[in-house]
Amino acid sequence: MSFAPEPPPADYQRRIDRVIDYIGTHLGDALDLATLAEVAHFSPWHFHRVFQAMTGETLADCVRRMRLQAAAQRLVRRPREPALAIALEVGFGSAEVFSRAFKAHFGTTPTAWRRGGWRAHADARQAALRKIHQAERKNNQDAARALTHDAGRWPLGLVNPKGIDMHVEIKQLPAMRLAYLRHTGPYGQPGIPQTWDKFVQWCGRHGLLQPRRLMLGIGQDNPEVTPADKLRYDCCVQVDAPFVPPRADALPVGVQDFAAGRFACARFAGLGHDLGAAWEQLYGQWLPASGHEPAHRPGLELYDDSFTLDEKTGAFTCWLCVPIGGINT
Repeated sequence: MSFAPEPPPADYQRRIDRVIDYIGTHLGDALDLATLAEVAHFSPWHFHRVFQAMTGETLADCVRRMRLQAAAQRLVRRPREPALAIALEVGFGSAEVFSRAFKAHFGTTPTAWRRGGWRAHADARQAALRKIHQAERKNNQDAARALTHDAGRWPLGLVNPKGIDMHVEIKQLPAMRLAYLRHTGPYGQPGIPQTWDKFVQWCGRHGLLQPRRLMLGIGQDNPEVTPADKLRYDCCVQVDAPFVPPRADALPVGVQDFAAGRFACARFAGLGHDLGAAWEQLYGQWLPASGHEPAHRPGLELYDDSFTLDEKTGAFTCWLCVPIGGINT
């Protein structure tokens, strides 16, 4: 009797990541066990156990959390839209079910959240992340310096860590196919530069560094509403449309499609633990004064031809890019 070989562990992680991404882009659809097991290419009989073991939450809890997080952001960004319309948009069947779930998760009603309750929640999340940044400052610097151990991987040079330049440029980014490696955990942890290090080594093995391609760092979640241990950060590189990561790879590299869009981009020069404050400036100061409406997609770090890494300090340059839609009138 012969048995099919077990998929490598990285393939399991790749399939779980694919399910979480699918949930995020299909919040208004029926996200039942059978549907999501098919996305993951797992048997429904085993999928919910695999998912909980690998993510630390049940499939139902993950779906509910992601729906509520999306609703919380839309309640604030679209203040004139009825809460019921937003609830239906993210997959809740009635105002009563939505209100009950929202209060259980955020400790306040959707109405109170929209009237200003979100600020206390956001402030608490940001304060917690700042503590993480401070506690991990030395480890982050060491992890950033470790990126320079192979000079052929990164363009090296001197970087003056002056933070964010609030002179903002509007950039139109094209649709792209991206290969990515995900880090899950608090933004500002040394795990992010460590993930970049592993990913760039992988890129080198697959011929994706020469000539150098566009690279993106995408924080898939809003740290003001998402628990720190569930925050997703994707290290990405642009690849050709037919590219598929080898299934037997030791790293769980996946692929995703990046939709074209307009972004408000500001130059950043500094260390990884400075990014949180820079993002707060961009979202909290520039965006409200700009008249632009943020689009419903994550912000990103853009590493283009101007990217430089300081081999002595680990400081680097990039663009911080906020997705934008129309302009308020």
